[in-house]
Amino acid sequence: MGNELVDKGEIDLVRYGQLWEKVNTLDKKIDKMETQMDELLELANKSKGGFWAGMAIASAIGGVAGFISHWWTMK
Repeated sequence: MGNELVDKGEIDLVRYGQLWEKVNTLDKKIDKMETQMDELLELANKSKGGFWAGMAIASAIGGVAGFISHWWTMK
């Protein structure tokens, strides 16, 4: 990189500007990725609660079904 940007002690302003633009573009992309990661984390945390609620409901239904089938077969 040193030889491309600096030639004989002088900075190539065109290449410096191109490099500056690339850095700005990458910075914007990183900011966008951070925002998307935060949104994904929020979504994952919401779905965790839904998962455990579903497990509780399924467990309750299974318990009631087991109780009824046991009660039914005792007769």
